[in-house]
Amino acid sequence: MAIRLSKTFVLRKLHQLSGIMPLGIFLLEHFYTNSKALTGAADFNEAVKDLQSIPYILFVEIGGIFIPLIYHAVYGLVITLEARPNNLAYPYPRNWFYTIQRITGVILFFFITFHVLNFRFGLIPGLNSVSVANNPGMGFDIVSKEFHMVPIFLIYVVGITATVWHLANGIWLFLVDWGITIGERAQRLTGYACIGFGVFLLLVGINAAVAFIRPGGLLGGFL
Repeated sequence: MAIRLSKTFVLRKLHQLSGIMPLGIFLLEHFYTNSKALTGAADFNEAVKDLQSIPYILFVEIGGIFIPLIYHAVYGLVITLEARPNNLAYPYPRNWFYTIQRITGVILFFFITFHVLNFRFGLIPGLNSVSVANNPGMGFDIVSKEFHMVPIFLIYVVGITATVWHLANGIWLFLVDWGITIGERAQRLTGYACIGFGVFLLLVGINAAVAFIRPGGLLGGFL
């Protein structure tokens, strides 16, 4: 028997899938590249240069990052506008996780827009007029200069935290909604695993950000 899939069902599945692949994978690569700052400006600049030397990088960015990102962000806002939170009536953890997922999605919409315009294109008036991607030799200095501004650094701390939550909780939702994790016990265990992954990823992200203003990041020269 043929099964007809509703338009909403397909759009939501594509929304979930785009959040894991390619956006989730891109985030991990982004954190990895930023972590190069732990060993100094030269290593970070070289990592940026290597990324920009990928053949057909413009098409990779458009097809593998920008299009999935725009779709995920815009449809995420549609889902958020349709949401009817009931946390006060039913204050269960999953209800709060659902609400926080929507809140972090809105935060990320504005944060990622700011981040892309700022460092990828250098289009924030009065803040940064130089693209890190087009000037890899200056990459570390550009980021470091901005991160020494407390308001900008705090914006990135909030953005990194929201990103990590959205991805970690999004992975759990993906596993459940796609029928990969079945049963309450399995869902609880994968929930703990996603929390652990999120904490680890948050520490990596914050440590990389600190490395732009303090040599070696949070741990100094220990690593």
